[in-house]
Amino acid sequence: MIASMTGFGRAEISQGSMIVTVELRGVNSRYLDVTTRMPRALSQREKDVKDIVRSYLSRGSLTVAVAVDEDAAAVAPVTVNKSAARAYMKLLNELRKAAKVREAVRLDHLLKFSEVFEVPREAEADERKWGLVQEALHSALKEFNMMRQNEGRELSNDLESRIRWLNKTVDAIEALSKQRIPEERNRLNERITQLLEDKSIVDLNRLELEIALLADKLDVTEECVRFRSHNKFFLEAMTHSEAAGRKLNFLVQEMNREANTIGSKTSDAGIAHLVVQIKEELEKIREQLQNIE
Repeated sequence: MIASMTGFGRAEISQGSMIVTVELRGVNSRYLDVTTRMPRALSQREKDVKDIVRSYLSRGSLTVAVAVDEDAAAVAPVTVNKSAARAYMKLLNELRKAAKVREAVRLDHLLKFSEVFEVPREAEADERKWGLVQEALHSALKEFNMMRQNEGRELSNDLESRIRWLNKTVDAIEALSKQRIPEERNRLNERITQLLEDKSIVDLNRLELEIALLADKLDVTEECVRFRSHNKFFLEAMTHSEAAGRKLNFLVQEMNREANTIGSKTSDAGIAHLVVQIKEELEKIREQLQNIE
């Protein structure tokens, strides 16, 4: 199923006092182009973000905005080292008993030992933050892809109806062309008869050969067959799971070439008019394809 390259995705993940928000905005692009806007603390993760995006997209210009909101007032600059606190408490009690001191061990006694507090390592905080960013990024990309696929379904329906119309029009051109060949043969015979009343000086075999060659030049059956083949592959490509935008663009170029050949072969006004309509429709399809991954 084809997917659009335009879309929006947003996800917000919170843990404790930290809130991570990721917003994605995608537009058309010939290649995959990822622009990131992240806090300075996460700048070294830019390549990781782009690698994650590439696992979801193959084409498009995507802007990834990451915001990290952390309540500094709710975050203590240090934490309690519980094992150290228990060890010092046990040690002080043993000392109190050994010295036969009746006074109980109090909190202010423990506070004299700096080891009961520890400063969180910055690397651990960054890893926690990056974990939340990854989770939010995956969620935002899933929402983004869902929007792209929904729009892709609408584009697919439109393209399919246009391809069906092209098939019918090519059938009409082929039928008109077959009608025109005997008409052209008779018209040419009449003109030669008018020019040369004495048929004895005309090589009738050569004349028939020239008429046959002219009829072959006017025949567009081969071009119509190729055109319908391109249409068939176009419809099949739209149903494949992989990105089909480039392949569809190529097929439209080939359809346009066949239409040009048909137009150059015919002198019939009706066929020429249908060829113009085909080229107009192909241009509309080409414009639609600019938005397909």
